[in-house]
Amino acid sequence: MLSNIGIPGLVIVLVIALIIFGPSKLPEIGRAFGRTLTEFKSATKGLVNDSDKEDENEKKSALKKG
Repeated sequence: MLSNIGIPGLVIVLVIALIIFGPSKLPEIGRAFGRTLTEFKSATKGLVNDSDKEDENEKKSALKKG
């Protein structure tokens, strides 16, 4: 859905955000959004690493049994 916005739609969204929040709040909102994305990305990496470790442990235990 968001991939179909395009440049004009993005400009409209940014103008509306500027009108609603004002120019002083936009940098704060951007920083908060960036921090949120960074935390989400690191949490996702942590979940992927945990599942990879579990898969490796299962393979090792299967090899030991077999």
